[in-house]
Amino acid sequence: MRTERLSVNKAFIAACIVLLLLSASMPVLLYFLTQNTTVLCCGLLYAAGVIACLAFFMTTVRRKLVQFSDALCQLLDDMMSSDREPPQFAEEEDLFYKIQHRLSRLYEVMRESRKSVAKEQADLQELVSDISHQVKTPIANLKMVNATLIERSVSPEKEREFLAAMGGQLDKLDFLMQTMIKTSRLETGVIALEPKAQPIYDTLAAALGGVLLDAEKKQINVKVDCPEELTVCHDRKWTSEAIFNILDNAVKYTPAEGNICVSVERWEMYAKIDIADNGIGIPEQHQGAIFKRFYRESSVHDVPGIGIGLYLAREIITRQGGFIRVASEVGGGSTFSVFLPRS
Repeated sequence: MRTERLSVNKAFIAACIVLLLLSASMPVLLYFLTQNTTVLCCGLLYAAGVIACLAFFMTTVRRKLVQFSDALCQLLDDMMSSDREPPQFAEEEDLFYKIQHRLSRLYEVMRESRKSVAKEQADLQELVSDISHQVKTPIANLKMVNATLIERSVSPEKEREFLAAMGGQLDKLDFLMQTMIKTSRLETGVIALEPKAQPIYDTLAAALGGVLLDAEKKQINVKVDCPEELTVCHDRKWTSEAIFNILDNAVKYTPAEGNICVSVERWEMYAKIDIADNGIGIPEQHQGAIFKRFYRESSVHDVPGIGIGLYLAREIITRQGGFIRVASEVGGGSTFSVFLPRS
């Protein structure tokens, strides 16, 4: 018989039989050698004691093995098919406890990993749904204009209007794709921010340069107050992108001939950049949602935008050890405060 095929129960029975034969043969052998019944009786008593101790030991070990195998099977079943809490084992410093403890830790790691994967899948589904929603309108408009140009005869003036409309929709799609690429590369770590101590004045100037033309078109007065020598630990390129997104929103939602004030204060541990406008304002109950990806107020859907600028701004600032606060009231404008560590 091969030992690999020997079950625990059969091995236990075989061991008991072998021990019984050995224990019984020793007193008989001693009796034949000494011909003394007292020696035989003592030998039998000793053998009985040894057999009892060994039987107790083997029974205990077998019971422990059975309990351990049952607990192990239950734990493995839970690991494969459920999210239940791992079973609690008696804290005994023995071999079984060590194995069970490590299996419990493995179960917890696998459960957390399963939750993380489920969250990532939910986030991916939400992202795909959001992108689908964002591209649906421009694609529908492009199809409509294209069908009109193909099926109908229009004047050169109307044709130029349709082509200009198509160009606007293509620009919107291009802006959406570029912004999504930036966000994706930032979130996945493809782009690593490299904060270093440098003047915030130049970074702020670069961000302002991207919105001054639109501000002039609406005759918005932009006022800036920033110490030129103030040094802040930040990544210039990406911090400029974040501040630009906030300024771009300020220009969009500030009425013509309005005011935007950008001021920088030196705090002990942070540099505070306030971007204040006298625009339409944000309801208090919605201020926590404006940093979500693709979130836009229902009252501003006629204003161009896709609702990802503030999300990207918060990601950039947070990844540099800073944070953003907002204070606003409907009709009273908004103030976005960007806090960046000074060192």
